Amino acid sequence: MASAITTLAADAPTLSAANTGFMLICSALVMLMTPGLAFFYGGMVRVKSSLNMLMMSFISLGIVTILWVLYGFSLAFGTDSGSLIGWNSDYVGLSGIGITELWDGYTIPVYVFAVFQLMFAVITPALISGALADRVKFGAWVLFTGLWVTVVYFPVAHWVWGAGGWLFELGVIDFAGGTAVHINAGAAALGVILVIGKRVGFKKDPMRPHSLPLVMLGAGLLWFGWFGFNAGSWLGNDDGVGAVMFVNTQVATAAAMLAWLGYEKLRHGSFTTLGAASGAVAGLVAITPSGGAVSPLGAIAVGAIAGVLCAMAVGLKYKFGYDDSLDVVGVHLVGGVVGSLLVGLFATGGVQSDVAGLFYGGGLEQLGKQAIGVFAVLAYSLVVSAVLAFLLDKTIGMRVTEDVEVAGIDQVEHAETAYDFSGAGGGAASRNTAAPAPAASKKVDA
Repeated sequence: MASAITTLAADAPTLSAANTGFMLICSALVMLMTPGLAFFYGGMVRVKSSLNMLMMSFISLGIVTILWVLYGFSLAFGTDSGSLIGWNSDYVGLSGIGITELWDGYTIPVYVFAVFQLMFAVITPALISGALADRVKFGAWVLFTGLWVTVVYFPVAHWVWGAGGWLFELGVIDFAGGTAVHINAGAAALGVILVIGKRVGFKKDPMRPHSLPLVMLGAGLLWFGWFGFNAGSWLGNDDGVGAVMFVNTQVATAAAMLAWLGYEKLRHGSFTTLGAASGAVAGLVAITPSGGAVSPLGAIAVGAIAGVLCAMAVGLKYKFGYDDSLDVVGVHLVGGVVGSLLVGLFATGGVQSDVAGLFYGGGLEQLGKQAIGVFAVLAYSLVVSAVLAFLLDKTIGMRVTEDVEVAGIDQVEHAETAYDFSGAGGGAASRNTAAPAPAASKKVDA
């Protein structure tokens, strides 16, 4: 993610209508990813909790948007304080920003940068929800989301992307969110599930996806929206870096999908649609931090490695006994770690910066910086998220009752079900209400 820089007055940029329009389109694409994620997760759960899963993603559009306007943008991208957090009173309520005021060093308005970053903030807690399927009170999730973005996401975004943030100043490369989004969300998911425990019937009852077509639809929307997520993170389209990132996004995703399916065929004997969708998402996750640093050949390597390692990682929950319902840890945490660390190996030094990885003569320095970023964000998010979940569980309670979980969380928490067949008709009633055949007419002779 490109961040704020200071330029001399003589070199100060002017507003670019092209870049502004490009970034607004990218913002809309990233917004679409959250409903796409809702479909992806909603199809993966059992039918009795599919609406709840949709809502756990969708509600983030409401909660995080309001908090971002009130204070989130200021905390993440305001003036640095101690390399840990930002603050700018002009950003509170977005009330002190001129409509043509530019983001420092760039040709887009502050408003455009703020709304683009808002969409990143929206989807990150939604990613966590997939690990908690079937068993969390919706009200508790709403409160957790608000608290989590405040004490975890906003500070981490400042560390990674904010001018003065300690990981930004260290030189950690995270083009579009491997650490700030995916490792952050995956570690948070692990922290919460260690507190709230397993679903009823985990490792005993079949918990198969109820709608694989929805899963594939969600994966397709995520893939589509991810071009805005990644290519837009250069904050403009003047020098070709965003174009390289666009290409690498497609290439790595394709490689990861094929690698996951290959592993799946060798390991389990089948090519599954769920594997194709999950592999694609694993590739998208891994290329997010690295795609601005590697070549298209490097993107193939990043995607293939992530596809295999994430496919292997999703089975660890059965070995170690943590119930990561929809493989958030296996895909987002592991994929984010893989993509972030591989910058230290495959960075060419010829795309977003002149920083080269080990395989391009850069030595181990960048790999070390990437490791610091990875494990700092992982540890902070895991611990703080677990503490938040523990406090909420001991006060208002995080989990629904066992009876509600077994019966289905949709009806109790939302007073609705995903599919209502009561008015579909058919059977005797339909036959009895059929119109009678017209009587035969009689021929009248002249």
